[in-house]
Amino acid sequence: MGLQAQPYGIQGMLKEGHKHLSGLDEAVVKNIDACKQLSTITRTSLGPNGMNKMVINHLDKLFVTSDTATIVNELEIQHPAAKILVLAGKAQQEEIGDGANLTVSFAGELLQGAEDLIRMGLHPSEIIIGYTKAINKVVEILEGLVEDGSDTMDVRSKDEAILRMKAAVASKQYGQESILCPLIADACIQVCPKNPVNFNVDNVRVAKLLGGGLHNCTTVRGMVLKGDTVGSIKKIEKAKVVVIAGGVDTTATETKGTVLIHSAEQLENYAKTEEAKVEELIKAVADSGAKVIISGAAVGEMALHFCERYKIMVLKIASKFELRRFCRTTGAVSLLKLGTVNPDDLGYVDSISVEEIGGARVTVVRNEEGGNSVTTVVLRGSTDSILDDLERAVDDGVNTYKALCRDSRIVPGAAATEIELARRLKEFSFTETGLDQYAIAKFAESFEMIPKTLAENAGLNAMEIISSLYADHASGNVKVGIDLEEGACKDVSTLNIWDLYVTKFHALKYAADAVCTVLRVDQIIMSKPAGGPGRRDQQAMDED
Repeated sequence: MGLQAQPYGIQGMLKEGHKHLSGLDEAVVKNIDACKQLSTITRTSLGPNGMNKMVINHLDKLFVTSDTATIVNELEIQHPAAKILVLAGKAQQEEIGDGANLTVSFAGELLQGAEDLIRMGLHPSEIIIGYTKAINKVVEILEGLVEDGSDTMDVRSKDEAILRMKAAVASKQYGQESILCPLIADACIQVCPKNPVNFNVDNVRVAKLLGGGLHNCTTVRGMVLKGDTVGSIKKIEKAKVVVIAGGVDTTATETKGTVLIHSAEQLENYAKTEEAKVEELIKAVADSGAKVIISGAAVGEMALHFCERYKIMVLKIASKFELRRFCRTTGAVSLLKLGTVNPDDLGYVDSISVEEIGGARVTVVRNEEGGNSVTTVVLRGSTDSILDDLERAVDDGVNTYKALCRDSRIVPGAAATEIELARRLKEFSFTETGLDQYAIAKFAESFEMIPKTLAENAGLNAMEIISSLYADHASGNVKVGIDLEEGACKDVSTLNIWDLYVTKFHALKYAADAVCTVLRVDQIIMSKPAGGPGRRDQQAMDED
């Protein structure tokens, strides 16, 4: 029997079953390739004419959307380098709420440029230096492109808010932004606090109800809860509310005890005392002036009977998140169980009514007066996937509003900013003397991907559009972008297409950071995955 050959080198050092890739061809180019594949998927969804993707996740849930954040979330990407791009997209989504597609697609384009440079013979570290210089220059140029006077705005002015969120909403729901934007702007302005920097996205809720169409969408000051009230009282106005998290029922005692009953009389008395106790609890609520009980858990039969007798409306909210929001809307304090109610713990609502919208019964809680802290946008649509997509558009709009509360500066949209950045960065690359000038020139070229993709997605001739954009910008018209409807280049200030400065700034910054991270990797060492059943992420039960 021959001696078994001992593994040598790195193979002998690591456990068997691991993978080891090193060097330019194996590690760097493969990483770049994986990232390029990801950005190819997202690129066709860029802009208002972006195509939808149909993604079916591991739970068999169907997503039909052009929202990159949703697509990359549901794709369950395994490749470690592509995951870095996904994380950059997620960071953008969480920071600004829009521009995730720009981040992922632009990063893919930068990596494509880096691959060309590597094939030309540049070292990744030279490319990284060039890209870092380029992104710093881009930030400088971007500051100069900010529209004059846009740094001060009245966040409660509906028109100014619509102007800034129009581009974000149109990229998800093209052609319907004129209906959606006023709704979103209304909802945001209603819940905007005295100091706009503290604007909370969670205060604008979305209720999705099947049926009807987009023109049936409305905003409600207050909450829209799916489901009916528990008792027979369906409408009540100007009422005080008590919120009980533990449910309205006879409470079981903490300790277990045995009751010995000798006669039928004792049994009757035992039942009566239970009844009397429940009545006493409900009466205490009625005496405090509360007309509505909101329960966080089950409502007992007997308790319901006495609530009906005292003309108290009972509403059950199973989700504790919704219960918290309800407390925020009404100003109530959540109590653990039924008992004596302190007047300070009561909330107030203008009206609670059960309405039927498109075959579904919903409870509408309105709070028109005073500082209403929650507003609901009621969306109507024919299918679930349309409603989901509308919800994402609303989310984007609300997130944009949050961003503009902090920084309201705007830059020209419709690829005008990108072409100007490309042109000025190209000029900057000629002033550099080292090898990194090639990397800066590639960075500038990568910006062309955005007008090119916008034009291709709209079915226009990309080459013609880009060359006429360059010509216009060279003659000093920095605000010329693509008018997708007419397929021509126009001044975007007349078309009113503006992008938020912070969206562009963060998207480009995250993309450049992700690219530099991917390029810095020269070895991949993957150990053998652990055995046992695959780990599944436990989904949260509430939709939040």
